[in-house]
Amino acid sequence: MSKTISLLSALLCTFIWGTTFIAQDTGMDDIGPFTFNAVRFFVGFLAIIPLAFLFEIKKLKSAFKYDMKTFIVLSFLIGVSLFLGSALQQVALLYTDVANAAFFTIFYVPMVPIIIFLFGKKSIHWSVWPSVVLCLIGGYLLTNFYDATVRLGDSLVILGALFWSTHIIFTGMIITKYNLPLTIGAVQTLIVALFSFIIGLIYEEFIFNKILNEIDSILYAGILSGGLAFVLQIYAQRNITPAPAAIIFSLEGVFATGAAWFLLNQILGINNLLGCFFILCGVLLSQLLPLIKKNG
Repeated sequence: MSKTISLLSALLCTFIWGTTFIAQDTGMDDIGPFTFNAVRFFVGFLAIIPLAFLFEIKKLKSAFKYDMKTFIVLSFLIGVSLFLGSALQQVALLYTDVANAAFFTIFYVPMVPIIIFLFGKKSIHWSVWPSVVLCLIGGYLLTNFYDATVRLGDSLVILGALFWSTHIIFTGMIITKYNLPLTIGAVQTLIVALFSFIIGLIYEEFIFNKILNEIDSILYAGILSGGLAFVLQIYAQRNITPAPAAIIFSLEGVFATGAAWFLLNQILGINNLLGCFFILCGVLLSQLLPLIKKNG
């Protein structure tokens, strides 16, 4: 039963992430990206923290007695990874469209096993390499193959994917040690909000009336994505093995592209659709091929 709930949680999480690209894009009409993220993730923190106190306060005290230092270190690493990934993604939306940002973000799928191999000294399945090639071909097509110049926004999203990778890896590490998804979610959103607020104060203007103009986008991206979706991700990574989890998370781009077409009227050409196809093939192959030998 818990496995089924986790699968549904991962699917709902991915749907929220994909559709949140719309709110992230439209939410910067009057405010800057760091202002948006600061308010968004603080709203997410406010949505999660009461639930964390209500359901996990006793377990948190026990966890601190067990190993407080490891919890603090991993929580900080998760928060910083989430801040860098979300900040780069948010800034990138100023220079690229929703569909591109969503699909380049899923580069974290092949990046995760590569990082684990390089720094965890674990063997890597041969299927990763053709999967990476497929993703690169898909990305080239998605950015329009007749224009070889990579846009700044696309480059920022790819760099952000690196930090989404470390976020997934550190999340897997902490949730196996501490079954505190609400607390972990609250801590990481607070870290993102604080870092975003500091940078926003330096480079942007915090004008309350302008923030209110974007309140609908902020509430959706804050409560549902910054709060609920990341907690669902943490819960899912505890109960779902990496292969099905990564496959479900890769659907983020599909949901985002569909939402961009349906809500923003963004036109997708045949090359964009082929790019989506290649990237999804790469994502699926990197996760499914290793299972064939195990099940054979």
